[in-house]
Amino acid sequence: MEEKLKRLDELNARAELGGGARRIERQHKAGKLTARERIDILVDPGTFQEYDRLRTTRGDDVDEAPDQVLGDGVVTGAGQIHGRLVFVFAHDATVFGGSLALGFGAKVCKIMDHAARVGAPMIGLNESGGARIPEGVTSLAAYGDIFLRNVQQSGVIPQISAVMGACAGGSVYSPTITDFVVMVKGTSNMFITGPDVIRTVTHEEVSKEDLGGAMVHNARSGVAHFAVENDRECLTLIRSLLSFIPQNNLEDPPFVATEDPADRRDPRLSSHVPENPSKPYDMSALVRMVTDDGQLLQVHEHYARNIIVGFARFGGRSVGVVANQPAVMAGSLDINASVKAARFVRFCDAFNIPLVTFVDVPGYLPGTQQEHDGIIRHGAKLLYAFAEATVPKVTVITRKGYGGAYDVMSSKHLGGDVSFCYPQAEIAVMGPDGAVNVVFREELANADDPEARRRELTDEYRRRFAHPYKAAALGYVDEVIRPEDTRPRVIATLQILENKKSPAPQRKHGNIPL
Repeated sequence: MEEKLKRLDELNARAELGGGARRIERQHKAGKLTARERIDILVDPGTFQEYDRLRTTRGDDVDEAPDQVLGDGVVTGAGQIHGRLVFVFAHDATVFGGSLALGFGAKVCKIMDHAARVGAPMIGLNESGGARIPEGVTSLAAYGDIFLRNVQQSGVIPQISAVMGACAGGSVYSPTITDFVVMVKGTSNMFITGPDVIRTVTHEEVSKEDLGGAMVHNARSGVAHFAVENDRECLTLIRSLLSFIPQNNLEDPPFVATEDPADRRDPRLSSHVPENPSKPYDMSALVRMVTDDGQLLQVHEHYARNIIVGFARFGGRSVGVVANQPAVMAGSLDINASVKAARFVRFCDAFNIPLVTFVDVPGYLPGTQQEHDGIIRHGAKLLYAFAEATVPKVTVITRKGYGGAYDVMSSKHLGGDVSFCYPQAEIAVMGPDGAVNVVFREELANADDPEARRRELTDEYRRRFAHPYKAAALGYVDEVIRPEDTRPRVIATLQILENKKSPAPQRKHGNIPL
């Protein structure tokens, strides 16, 4: 028996080394952690249970094929984060560059199946050069098996991907299908075809960083949701993100007790929103004034900055926040903002996370570029997402709610449950200046003093229409509130809506205008 135990210890030690000490040292010199080091930081200490540590590419017996790398380039298993079960796979870049082969794919699929069966989040720590070329079609088959599970488990269990090194080819598709992608600045990149292929085909010269670095995908393409400074910060962020999210689509988000009083009223709110409708202000600061402990975990912070999406808590309850950002493009909706917010709304709805929407929107961004690129179709995605969502929906109109954009931003007309607005809110078909130019075009053209008459008509329009009381009189706004009452009103409303039931009609699924 002692001999057999010694043999087991030898195999485990061999598996722990992955591609060997020299490659581990190279990983560290590049500023990156190994697969097992990453897992140790991610999960609660002592909770990780590894599966398939001795797996080989084709299941060859280790004694018959002593040259086989044990584990086949990926570490898989289960652990806990904040005491809650999670499943993890981590690519081992010290083994064939983390490339995927038959055994590698089988290990990942097995752990994904476990996660789905027990209803726990699936976390992938990615650093892979793609398919292992000598393996041929078996690698492609393994990728297809993983993609299928990503799709089948979407909206059933949370799926989070960290890109912590180079990812190319097939290894970028799976992260993109998951709910959130975190990238590490300076060490991670994602692309389907790398700089060498691009140089050969199109004769373009581009670096890996400029082609698919963390900030490219966070600020420009929108593929990634978070950009962090290093591996440790990446893993810490995943832990924070999971604190807002339920284990699966049948559970409620975790409740986190707070000492921040539910009836707290922040006097700064009464002056934070400028009365001048053209003056910008920071909506993220307003949101932090009313959330528990001033916290807001922004998602897609660097992309489509004219809209804010992220997670916060009100009275211990996790919520998804969607908010126009008047400090960027006046908070108008454009293609990127619509798609960004729509995807976030659909995630929250899939996982029973209430939505709190802060509205200050002058309309959709005008221009031929937006029209030709499909603002009608892409803008409709956000409309569709809010209308489809059945979770509790609370809306606060802080200043402007103009035109179709007012409707789209979780209005009561799209199934919003409760709408509040501030006294300075303006809810109308369009802003006073634009409305006067359209409605009184002929009168202004024939006026003796067009500018003076325009000012008179604009003041009259603002007096008659640019206020919240017409909407309140019609029941489109439930209550006009003092800004400093926002937090207690939202918390009380979320408590009222806690057991909301909204059965969907019988159908396979709708057809969102993708």
